[in-house]
Amino acid sequence: MIAGADTPDRRGRTGLHLTGLDLDGNPDISVREVELLASDWFVLRATTYDRRRPDGTVTTERRETYDRGNGATILLYDLERRTVLLTRQFRYPVYVNGHPDGMLLEAAAGLLDEDDPKTAIRREAAEETGVEVGEVTHVFDVYMSPGSVTEKLHFFAAPYEGDRWAGTSAGIAEEGEDIEVVELGIDDAIARIGHDVVDAKTIMLLQWAVLSGPFAR
Repeated sequence: MIAGADTPDRRGRTGLHLTGLDLDGNPDISVREVELLASDWFVLRATTYDRRRPDGTVTTERRETYDRGNGATILLYDLERRTVLLTRQFRYPVYVNGHPDGMLLEAAAGLLDEDDPKTAIRREAAEETGVEVGEVTHVFDVYMSPGSVTEKLHFFAAPYEGDRWAGTSAGIAEEGEDIEVVELGIDDAIARIGHDVVDAKTIMLLQWAVLSGPFAR
């Protein structure tokens, strides 16, 4: 028996095997069964559903989904100095999949947990960079890996002030975070895309910044 169904998992959750059974927004999809495969901190499910195809035939399909909750990310920028504030931290998943040292340059980000997206991203910006963010601009919302991961990521941008942030350390020690704050010129950051800026959310925010955001010409 996997905790999280009839018995609580370590986050106190039950009923995780019921997610999706009540979906009715697409008349061509009928969810038949949800199997809970794992529930540690995040949740892995296998869902069986019937899908009516355009020619009228019905097929039965089974798909695994990984549910880590929704998140938010933010690009901190200084328009006058033409800089952005990023983070560098170790990411094991990229390390095991070919990244040379696993130290990834990223925009500040984190899970919503129980907060709304704006509250969550202000919290994450403060924890990961030390910057207390005021008003934020909502950029867009994106499903980052829709073939298997349920996460929807909320994208934001906000200005920051001062040149004292570069090279400082941030993160919550109790959660094992060891984060370096990195300041880059926007032109330098764009030039690094595909080289040492290889994180999808960060690339999207940088490109938005120069195409239609604060650095757009």
